Amino acid sequence: MPEATYEERRGEVETYFDRTAAEAWKRLTSDAPVGRIRATVRAGRDQMRATLLGWLPADLSGLTVLDAGCGPGAATIELARRGAHVIAADLSPTLVDLARERLPADLGPGRVDFHVGDMLDPTIGIVDHVVAMDSFIHYRRADIIGALKTLAARTRGSMVFTYAPRTAALATMHVVGRLFPRGDRAPAIEPVSGRVLHRMVAVEPALAHWRTGRTERVTSGFYISQALELTTS
Repeated sequence: MPEATYEERRGEVETYFDRTAAEAWKRLTSDAPVGRIRATVRAGRDQMRATLLGWLPADLSGLTVLDAGCGPGAATIELARRGAHVIAADLSPTLVDLARERLPADLGPGRVDFHVGDMLDPTIGIVDHVVAMDSFIHYRRADIIGALKTLAARTRGSMVFTYAPRTAALATMHVVGRLFPRGDRAPAIEPVSGRVLHRMVAVEPALAHWRTGRTERVTSGFYISQALELTTS
């Protein structure tokens, strides 16, 4: 079976988060009670968000940050409170609307502009930092490198993002996921070898001025994700 192109997978991701799973994600990313499995995912996402944001400066005054795949906007709010001009981008109009609704009145010194569409949209312009939490996990490693190349050309400082690590536990979860009715399934996660990804970054000419930095894995029940930092040299 041929592998999905970036555009095909992007369409699947948009449909899933904008329609199929919109209500589930609204609940998961709130403080509403959830079941045991979803509670582990919520805890894992909270830990991963704290990890990525911890790699950015505490003071982002005067800087522009792209929250690539902002979802309901939890990272967006924290970035704005640090003083950043945040461009909160997501494929899903439903999730962007939710992020806009959740924006507090006491946002602090920063400001937020919402963007419905691809995080790679050239109209977003030049930014200082990129945060992409779980925005690449549905894409093949070649597509991840392609996205990083595009973002790197428009980023002055750092890119912090996550990918799905190739682990036995994650492979088992994929098998379990296939048991769900097709209409309830999320787009397939694409596990990536960290060693291979690091090597691809190192040999990619368009990323010649970028270096891999900190990396950290978060495992919380059904949530497994690997964080990676790229910085300009």
